[in-house]
Amino acid sequence: MLHLKAVLNAAELAHARTALEGADWEDGRVTSGSLPESIKRNGQLPQQGPLAQHLQQLVLQALRRNQLFFSAALPRHIAPPMFSRYDGERQDYLDEHVDVAMRYLPDGGRVRTDLSCTLFLSNPEEYEGGELVLADSWRDEHVKLAAGDMLLYPADKVHRVNPVSKGCRYASFFWLESMVRDEAQRRLLFQMDRDLMLLRIEEQHASSTAVLGLTGAYHNLLRMWAQG
Repeated sequence: MLHLKAVLNAAELAHARTALEGADWEDGRVTSGSLPESIKRNGQLPQQGPLAQHLQQLVLQALRRNQLFFSAALPRHIAPPMFSRYDGERQDYLDEHVDVAMRYLPDGGRVRTDLSCTLFLSNPEEYEGGELVLADSWRDEHVKLAAGDMLLYPADKVHRVNPVSKGCRYASFFWLESMVRDEAQRRLLFQMDRDLMLLRIEEQHASSTAVLGLTGAYHNLLRMWAQG
């Protein structure tokens, strides 16, 4: 799991929130797929509507400039972001589940769901409950991030959204297919790239033989493991 801070800047976040607070929402159960309808109660922005498509581009543009996101995810395909609203008056929730392995897109394409993303669009103090809970063999992780922050996590994790008891929780959620399918390989590449970033910050090491060699090793491993 990786916490990405300030994926949306203040202006983008304010624009998205104004749009979402005035939006028309549909029943979130329309995207339950093969899961039972009782698994969730929330509102979702119609996927093919003009507002959803506008906000999708806003989120994708923000991701394109986020170097840490690219380094960790190595995205090959990103499914169009979706947008949810959990209303405290209705006690909205999402029960435990595992995301489907393949997302079929409206244009006929498909995305293998290697990684899941939840972009928080409400600050924690704006609602009660509504934690994103990721199950673990040792302990569950309860996540409530600042508005504009995003959690990146493996799509095979069992997870849920606790009932919202007060206020309103807005979020964007989506999946991506990574160029590097194997999680261990992806983790190793991320560690290498992150260490190289730190070395490059120190100007005296930016063009050293060791940094150049490590950079070459990183790209050769990526070339070896990446799927076309």
